[in-house]
Formats: sequence, C-alpha cells, structure tokens
Amino acid sequence: MKKIILDTNFLTIPYQFKVDIFEEIERLMEENYELVTLDKVVEELKKIKRGKDAVAAKIGLELIKKKDIKVINTDVNKVDNAIVKLADENTIVATNDKNLRKNLKNKNIKTFYLRSKKHIVMS
Repeated sequence: MKKIILDTNFLTIPYQFKVDIFEEIERLMEENYELVTLDKVVEELKKIKRGKDAVAAKIGLELIKKKDIKVINTDVNKVDNAIVKLADENTIVATNDKNLRKNLKNKNIKTFYLRSKKHIVMS
C-alpha cells in the first residue's frame, strides 16, 4: 500500500484553487493508498493566522480531521526535511514546493502537484 504524504501547501489547495485534492488523488491512484501528514504540517497550518491564507489553513486543518488523515509524529524541525527523511519507494509526496519536489526527484520519489491551478498531476 502506498503512503501519500500531504504537505502544508497541498492542504490549502481546496480553498485557494477550488480543486478537490481527494478526488484528484483518487483519479490518479491505481492502487490502495493511505493519506498521511506530519505533526509539523499541522503546526504550520495552525501558525497561519492572516488573510486568505488563514482561511485556507483552517480548512486544511478541518480536512485532516474530516478525512481522518493520519498524523505522523516526527523528530525533525523543518517540514521539508522530515518529508525527505520519511519518503521511500512506497511513498508519494503531495506538494507544490518546487525545491522539495526536486529533492524528492533526486531520491526517485514520486510527487503530486497542482498544474495550471486546475488539476493534480504526478511526476
């Protein structure tokens, strides 16, 4: 079973771009998977308190609860570093962060990201 790690910026897509990330993941996945996120992602979402990003973050936190997304505790301070450390051949990382995607590509880890502000693609 694949593990899909949801990054902070990915959880804000539903509000910011009106894209149903869960439908998109379901469309792209041909095998069983588990959605997870990190404790540091939850912390980042809780810290966003201003403007439209605050609403997006609040919705991201609600989605974690509503979709019963497992939260993995980590011992690494930076979210990106924790994701890279946890990712393996059975992991897909859902993120829009270009640097993180580049680092994951170097480890041969697949990623989901938003393309054209309309749909999710895998690379």
